[in-house]
Amino acid sequence: MLEKIEVLCHSSIKITKGVIIYFDPFKIKKEYHDADLIFITHSHYDHFSPEDINKVRKEGTIIIATEDLLDKLLTLGFTKESIIIVKQNENFNVKDINFKTIPAYNTNKNFHPKENNWVGYLLTLDNTIYFIAGDTDITKENRKVKCDVAFVPVGGTYTMTVEEAAKLINEIKPKIAIPTHYGEIVGDTSDKERFVKLINTDIEYKVFIK
Repeated sequence: MLEKIEVLCHSSIKITKGVIIYFDPFKIKKEYHDADLIFITHSHYDHFSPEDINKVRKEGTIIIATEDLLDKLLTLGFTKESIIIVKQNENFNVKDINFKTIPAYNTNKNFHPKENNWVGYLLTLDNTIYFIAGDTDITKENRKVKCDVAFVPVGGTYTMTVEEAAKLINEIKPKIAIPTHYGEIVGDTSDKERFVKLINTDIEYKVFIK
């Protein structure tokens, strides 16, 4: 399930499963220009980075993003045909990939209001369901997620803390949990160690950000 899966930095994820998919490309180290699909969870600079989008996009790249980013994407040179605008709780099929948008928002802070319509993504690739939570706290929506692999933020301040992320993982019980959103803007590498100690022993984990 983790073959050809990478967490490049922070919440920047690359999946190569027939098609090449990026989520929230950020601090990309070289010019890839190989993206078939780019998913953006929301408009904060560490998730929507025009500089890094330009490093991975190629001719024909389709970008999936929230409504508040439409004008910026058009300014970047994406055509309306190559942009898919999403809201919370929607289902899509793009390039034969089924995905759903899961609301991503704060419940006890104001950095990611629910009314902004920002999202996480639940998508199926090679009969494996991947959950990219986005910047979120524990919510009634993500507590219902059923997935095989879950990428969850653990850095706190703007998202779940380590303890909250572990609580969510222990409740939704993916086969594999992957911590993200630490080591750059907030959180440090000790967060991953605390996270893996708090999740149930029957849940596997993979740490990409050392």
